[in-house]
Amino acid sequence: QVQLVESGGGLVQAGGSLRLSCASSRSIFSINPMGWYRQAPGKQREWVAVSSTGGSTNYADSVKGRFTISRDNAKNTVYLQMNSLKPEDTAVYYCNGVEMYRTYWGQGTQVTVSS
Repeated sequence: QVQLVESGGGLVQAGGSLRLSCASSRSIFSINPMGWYRQAPGKQREWVAVSSTGGSTNYADSVKGRFTISRDNAKNTVYLQMNSLKPEDTAVYYCNGVEMYRTYWGQGTQVTVSS
């Protein structure tokens, strides 16, 4: 069983930055891929970014060039650096990981971007 705990959310003005963290209860070497999703009020959860143990990353078009996903294997943590935030980035952000064909989710962290 893997537990994922997100942190780093908050309230920020448009154009600002936040860094989200996702700490895993187990080594992330075996959790592949790991990624971030978000869910805005009244909308379906959508994929934001993904990172594989091989080092490859991929991003949704809506965040490409503004968000960066990274992994710190020593700390068993995945990060999402969010720059140039927009009001439409407001959502609950969830960390996601797949290990041995099982999918794990964190509890989510709220990000609110004011205009």
